[in-house]
Amino acid sequence: MSLRSEWTKILAFVFKNVIITRSNVFSVFEVLFWPTVGLLSVGLLAKYLQLGPDMTAFILIGVISMSVVQVCQIDIAYVLLYDVWGKCVKHEFIAPISSVHLILGSWLIGIFRSGAIFILLVFFSSHAFRFDFLKPGVGALALFLVGLFLTSALVGITVCILVLVFGHKAEVAAWSLVSVMLLICGIYYPISMLPAPIMVAAKLIPLTYFLEYFRSFYGFSSDLSGFLTRGYGYALLYLGLAWVGLDLVIRNAKRTGILIKLSE
Repeated sequence: MSLRSEWTKILAFVFKNVIITRSNVFSVFEVLFWPTVGLLSVGLLAKYLQLGPDMTAFILIGVISMSVVQVCQIDIAYVLLYDVWGKCVKHEFIAPISSVHLILGSWLIGIFRSGAIFILLVFFSSHAFRFDFLKPGVGALALFLVGLFLTSALVGITVCILVLVFGHKAEVAAWSLVSVMLLICGIYYPISMLPAPIMVAAKLIPLTYFLEYFRSFYGFSSDLSGFLTRGYGYALLYLGLAWVGLDLVIRNAKRTGILIKLSE
């Protein structure tokens, strides 16, 4: 396969997500409305409770991070979920494409949309709550965002795997997985507050380290170490395993007829 051919297949999924977004006004509403409401509601609560600048920074970093992850991963999940809802999954995989084209194409549009949301939320947090998200510098911010995008890809691929294994029953995973991460990754509180078994689970999730890394620039200490090494290490390891798992699930779905069942 030529590089141009591979890139064209990836761009096909970028174009597919663009068409879906353009034809469904509610998807734009979902991307813009809920992250903005989430940020404003939490920020206003912090002001009402008269939290100091440090605690406000702690919370707003978590809220903005989860919005980026949610928006980016949902694009990856939607690339398969819309086919399930439209009962045309089998047509997707008849084409000469692989999981690489499917995931990379949807991930690219997810990065674009979540990046736009990030800029919007940073603007709001700066003007409404006097929070400077750019304080750590461009380099640290870039490393942090790449970590969030990798986490998003991991969540999105996991949703695709669950949908191909469990069918319509797994649709809820597109929203619930991020909610679970919200509970155990220290979005609103340090993970040291969690019970010991849950804290162990939190230390195995890449997002935990990316949050701790970025918050360290605002004066927050942590019992964890090697934020970027562990964060990127876990993210790349899990992504490799998830990608292998997705290929295995796709092959099994073709062999057992699950793709046809999801298209009926």
